[in-house]
Amino acid sequence: MNIANLLQEIAALAWLAALGALGLIVFNLGRGHRSNSGAPLLAGAVLVAILLTTVASGLVFIDPEQRGVVISATAPGGYRPEALTPGLHWIVPFAERVQIYTISWKTYTMSSTPTSQGAVPGDDSVLARTKDGQQVNIDASVIYSLDPQKIVQLNIAWQDRFENAVVRPLARGIIRDTVAQYNVDDIVTIKRAELEQSITDQLSSGLGANDLVLVDFVLRNIRFSAEYAAAVEQKQVAAQQAQEAALVVERKQQEAEQARVRAQGQADALVIGAQGKSQATVLQAQADAQAASLVGSALNGNRDLLTFRYIEQLSPNAKVFYLPSGNSNLVLVPSPTGMPSTTPLTTTATITPSTPP
Repeated sequence: MNIANLLQEIAALAWLAALGALGLIVFNLGRGHRSNSGAPLLAGAVLVAILLTTVASGLVFIDPEQRGVVISATAPGGYRPEALTPGLHWIVPFAERVQIYTISWKTYTMSSTPTSQGAVPGDDSVLARTKDGQQVNIDASVIYSLDPQKIVQLNIAWQDRFENAVVRPLARGIIRDTVAQYNVDDIVTIKRAELEQSITDQLSSGLGANDLVLVDFVLRNIRFSAEYAAAVEQKQVAAQQAQEAALVVERKQQEAEQARVRAQGQADALVIGAQGKSQATVLQAQADAQAASLVGSALNGNRDLLTFRYIEQLSPNAKVFYLPSGNSNLVLVPSPTGMPSTTPLTTTATITPSTPP
């Protein structure tokens, strides 16, 4: 409670005291008492009440979030040129009065929701048409404040009607005009932020021309007609189906790539196996050739070895003894296995090596 309000309450108590003194006088007169003892009390109470009322009428306290416009019967034009700032002020009692305005932020909401969100009950959304003729409903909020430096001009022009006379019609008109510059697809997708920014710029300029300050513009919601909403839903379903088909194609491509990689791996394995077999065959052939060369070299140096191998093939299980002879002949004495040891059988053969053709 500020001092001005306190003085007003004290003045009210003084007037009550004056009425009490007047009642006392009337009561005494009714009982036949003609004493004038109540007259001084009445006069004093009335004097104090008038004094306090006069002082209270001249004192005005302005809160920090307020500004006061002094409407004066003595000032030129009927207004003081400067608004009262926060604090205690003195005005001419009964010749001036103060119109107080709050400069804190205000929110004006236009919504289709039939609740207390909107400033107007029921559906108060902005009906607009896009560039391509589609009907849309816009839910929006305008956050604004009064310009502290232009409170006097605002009071002269609009008094307390600025919300319904300026904010509401200006915002709705700008929204309609701006939406009409865009196609509905643009509003839905990439240009919604651009739309909101364009409305914000125009609204800021319009409110500023009317001594108001735009704090923010909020594009809350955009609703479309039932036909367009159904078309958008069908389009989204088609896009989703196309996306799913693309995923199927991609999966098939991946499977085909995996099959190709497996086939390539099998082909590479076959090639590597064939190369291994080929190299093994080459190595075997080289080994056989080298063995044949070694055998040939051995036979070339010792031709009797060939005769020995021939005899060995004729009787693989025979025990063979080679006896030297004077004429370079070999004496072959086989002793067959399996014959009784008590009756040894000795077979002697003389083989004369012949010169191969």
